[in-house]
Amino acid sequence: MLYFLNSFTDGGDFFNLFRYITFRAGGAFFTALFFGFLLGKPLIRYLKSVQENGQPIREDGPEKHFLKAGTPTMGGVLILVPLMVSSVLWLRIDNYYLWLILFVTFSFGLIGFWDDYTKVVKGNSRGISGKIRLSLGLLIALIFTLLLIQVHEPDLSGKLAVPVFKDILFDLGILFLPFSMLVISGSANAVNLTDGLDGLAIMPVMIAAGSFGIISYLVGRVDFSDYLDLHYVAGVGEISIFCSALIGAGLGFLWYNAPPAAVFMGDTGSLALGGALGAIAVSTKNEFVLAIIGGLFVMEALSVIIQVLYFKITGRRVFLMAPIHHHFEKLGWAESQIVIRFWIISVILALIGLATLKLR
Repeated sequence: MLYFLNSFTDGGDFFNLFRYITFRAGGAFFTALFFGFLLGKPLIRYLKSVQENGQPIREDGPEKHFLKAGTPTMGGVLILVPLMVSSVLWLRIDNYYLWLILFVTFSFGLIGFWDDYTKVVKGNSRGISGKIRLSLGLLIALIFTLLLIQVHEPDLSGKLAVPVFKDILFDLGILFLPFSMLVISGSANAVNLTDGLDGLAIMPVMIAAGSFGIISYLVGRVDFSDYLDLHYVAGVGEISIFCSALIGAGLGFLWYNAPPAAVFMGDTGSLALGGALGAIAVSTKNEFVLAIIGGLFVMEALSVIIQVLYFKITGRRVFLMAPIHHHFEKLGWAESQIVIRFWIISVILALIGLATLKLR
């Protein structure tokens, strides 16, 4: 929205800065961070006042988690409000990609809010039906994909790019719809599964957002994409503004979510942020790179799938508890050890994912 200020420039004054994505990305970061700090304490006080018992704790979970009883949930609002406000303030109002990603983020946030609200009202950790939550997520992903196909250039629409192999583009045709839906919905649920310890999910989300902020900026510029032999996607450079705002909002939330957490992200935040990462990956034609950069989320999701399938087949468990971060808790690892080591893994995976941009 502030982009229009560049219309007042003569080419060499302050207003000219609003033309540049890098300047607006920096503005989005600090704006989101400011609103995160501003809203943090009053929002947490309000959530505590309306949630008598806080987020329900899983009865079959690690014993130490019962010490967190009474901590309010729905803290994802503390991320989404600064993220939305900052993004709208600094984006180009005519950029369709950002509006589509904001649509996915907000819609998945509403699903998560409904789920969190149901958990608090019922006083248990079940929430809404998994089938309902999955169906709504897939519907949102379908709407996004149908609109995205109209926005992408004809030579990219409905096609799948492969990392490292610069000249390969698979034309999926109608199959691009279910593929995109799987990426977005899978990403949302994978981040949701990762959100089980204080600070565990938000830092890897910020690392992934930072990585895709770089990717979207490079892919959205003809000169950089040509130099790196990337598939140029016109207009996606603006997505880096959203990614920057996400990092700022995430840091504001982490201030209050650092152990011991004053508030939990809840499904309100985890589903929204996971859905956003999936939508960004599909928009920039880097779906496979998301699987690398977000490898931690993939690992968490796979641990649940493996545990469930193996138990149904054999009646035994592979892990002491799934998702896998609970397995390490059961092994006696301290929560801080798990969180920091998983952060380290996320950084390593992000660097590997970014390396694929040059390995051609």
